[in-house]
Formats: sequence, structure tokens, C-alpha cells
Amino acid sequence: MGHRRELDVVEVVAVARDEARILDPLDPFTEDVGDDDLQAAALQYVRKVSGFRSPSPANAEVFDRAVADVTAATRALLADLRVGARG
Repeated sequence: MGHRRELDVVEVVAVARDEARILDPLDPFTEDVGDDDLQAAALQYVRKVSGFRSPSPANAEVFDRAVADVTAATRALLADLRVGARG
């Protein structure tokens, strides 16, 4: 098996920043964001974080649950965001 080296903090931040750029943004203030959009964004995020485009049968339940959890969290976030809100 290959040896995985540990990344230092600077490398982790750089990787996270690069990965975040690849995710497609949702703009709930200028477009109608529906459940399909939320689920697609959640799936994209879980794929990115897990490193799997499609989970193995052994991981399918965990993968699907993560997509559902991220979808729900995104729905709650967008529902609570306010345009131009301060403090």
C-alpha cells in the first residue's frame, strides 16, 4: 500500500480553497432554488468531500444519508439568510 504523507496547515487551506472553487454556487436571491437544486449541490459536496463519485454498496447508506443531511442543512441555511442583514 502507498504511504500517505500528512499535509501541513497551509497545504490543507490551499486544497480546501481550490476544492471550494469547483463547487457550483447557488444564488437564492436571484434565482428560484428548488429541492432538486439543493440535492444536486449536496450530492456534489458529498462527492467532493468523500472522494467518491459513486459509493460502493457497503457505503451507499452512509453516502445517501450524508446527501440528505447536507440537503437539509442547506435548506435551513438558505431559509435563514437575509439580504443586506447587519449584526
